[in-house]
Amino acid sequence: MYNILKLNKIAAVGTDRLGENYNCVDECAAPEGILVRSASMHDMDLPESLLAVARAGAGVNNIPLDKCAEKGICVFNTPGANANAVKELVICGMLLASRKVAQGIAWNKTLADDPNCLKAVEKGKSQFVGPEIMFKTLGVVGMGAIGLLVAAAASVLGVNIVCYDPFVTGEKRATMPSAFKFVDDLDELYAQCDYISLHLPLNDGTRGMINAETIAKMKDGVRLLNFARDGLVVSSDIISALESGKMAAYVTDFATQDLLTVDGVVAIPHLGASTPESEDNCAKMAADQIKDYLENGNIKNSVNFPNISKDRNGKRVTVFGKGIEAAVKAAAADAAVATRGDYTYAIIDGDVDAEALKAIDGVIRVREL
Repeated sequence: MYNILKLNKIAAVGTDRLGENYNCVDECAAPEGILVRSASMHDMDLPESLLAVARAGAGVNNIPLDKCAEKGICVFNTPGANANAVKELVICGMLLASRKVAQGIAWNKTLADDPNCLKAVEKGKSQFVGPEIMFKTLGVVGMGAIGLLVAAAASVLGVNIVCYDPFVTGEKRATMPSAFKFVDDLDELYAQCDYISLHLPLNDGTRGMINAETIAKMKDGVRLLNFARDGLVVSSDIISALESGKMAAYVTDFATQDLLTVDGVVAIPHLGASTPESEDNCAKMAADQIKDYLENGNIKNSVNFPNISKDRNGKRVTVFGKGIEAAVKAAAADAAVATRGDYTYAIIDGDVDAEALKAIDGVIRVREL
């Protein structure tokens, strides 16, 4: 029996896939697995029993990845499971950035006690005039699962698409619509886009990438969409750009306190993945991945272990550690081995001396399945 700790509500359509051999609970001192959505694990004591964490979503900033790797805990995410939900909200965000719909609705509510509200609406609606998105240019920064869907959906609406993603090779670019224009320099994207949508992770290379310096390179009246991570932008520089008119609108799914009352900001309460379809998809993918790892040692969509899968042939031993690739191959010539950064993971079927593997210098965790 595997104990699975749920740190957030996880859709039953996912946990039901685990089967009778799993005990999914909201409290557990010694779980083998954790299912999580947005709960922060950074201050959590990770028990020795813990083998895997599955994040029902794409972002993993709430999980201490290095700490997990050092303890031999595999962390999964669910890329693409919520992509359609986020895409739809981004397209909504483009319209909200242009047509001042949210501001107009809020203003309408101030007329609730006015018996002549229809006349007042006709008189005051001009303050909410905004441009159409058709024939405008959208810059998509990051062409992963969500960015690709956003580009495709906006293109159907008659929007010109400019893309930036240094990790998308020429071969992969060739599979995308020919109408997508790729640039290899963000400055080139900034200079020609009416709308810019961010779809990339938060790390040391992207933190604060939208700041006074980069905003100055953008078109006057640019409209920025951020449904990725709040830390990608410097909020004070966004506010200054809105006040000066350099930026016409900022639509974000991260309602930080400093932005809530700023004119030109549409702050959405983190609704990107808040659809029943998305929550179901994420829960199912997370459950399938953690189950296959716990039962078979296979890894798909890990963010701190190498990805590797192998058809099972009887007894199985898995090995995880740092700088152990040569030693593992010497101990088991038929081992399936993969390395990611400093860490190596191996799957070995058949008779193998697990104790000898544990004795290898650098080994962090050995599991017998």
